[in-house]
Amino acid sequence: MPVFDIAPVVQALSAVRQQWRDAQNRSREPGEREFPSRNAVSQIMDDLKSALFPMRLGPTDLRHEGEDFYVGYTLESALHRLLDQARLELRYQNRHKPCIEAEIEQRAVAAITALAAKLPRLRALLDSDVVAAYRGDPAASSVDEVLLCYPGVLAMIYHRIAHELYVHELPLLARVAAELAHSQTGIDIHPGAQIGASFFIDHGTGVVIGETAIIGERVRIYQAVTLGAKRFPTDARGGLQKGLPRHPIVEDDVVIYAGATILGRVTLGRGCVIGGNVWLTTDVPPGGYITQADSQDAPDNGAPAPGQNQANA
Repeated sequence: MPVFDIAPVVQALSAVRQQWRDAQNRSREPGEREFPSRNAVSQIMDDLKSALFPMRLGPTDLRHEGEDFYVGYTLESALHRLLDQARLELRYQNRHKPCIEAEIEQRAVAAITALAAKLPRLRALLDSDVVAAYRGDPAASSVDEVLLCYPGVLAMIYHRIAHELYVHELPLLARVAAELAHSQTGIDIHPGAQIGASFFIDHGTGVVIGETAIIGERVRIYQAVTLGAKRFPTDARGGLQKGLPRHPIVEDDVVIYAGATILGRVTLGRGCVIGGNVWLTTDVPPGGYITQADSQDAPDNGAPAPGQNQANA
């Protein structure tokens, strides 16, 4: 068996890490973790998911008579671990400011308490998503199949939790949760996106939904749909202006078919249908129907020509 001389590699890696920390003004004491753990968030999300749907996504040996006990035990553990991660994020947010530990503790407890209180509402929303998928897909044989198998439903479980973290000013935890779902499903939903009840993503792979997108109720979209930004305004120094509304508004009962790309702060009116492979940068009135031919004939409005880079989220 070969013996590797790793001592110089370890020393060189230490030097590179120190260069990065010096450049980023990282001055915490050695041994103290500065920001949340992706692995910890992954385990917490698994527990929250199983607490929301204990008999389907929980342990295989769980019985109905032990359901409430399991949910209580699992939530107690998961929420305390999430609180630890929230403290880390808030300290990280304030790393260049005087750190007031009591204020960080108050904000962390408030955020996780609010998430816990919202879980019954999130479960009801997710039930509506499951039913929408079952009713919207003729291949679905049961709601149980939808919950166990459909990537769009899994993505929404993660998103509805991540959105609450985002709303309560824990954007890093929210983004980690969103990217865990992205890696498992191929569906990329920014945790800032606002999504109403009975949302159905069919197939799902390649779906991108940007941070400031607003989606109404009973909306159905298919694979490879992008709800993205058309352009990115910059400030006087050339830096991107963050947080501006730049993604579509999708009203109730809209259907968007596979491969459609909708860019910018446009509004898709209630009940409209967007055909497959449409490129769209303009509003669509309620009840409208847009095909690929229609979108090719539409005014350009700054959209890139075929072959140019396409903006997304």
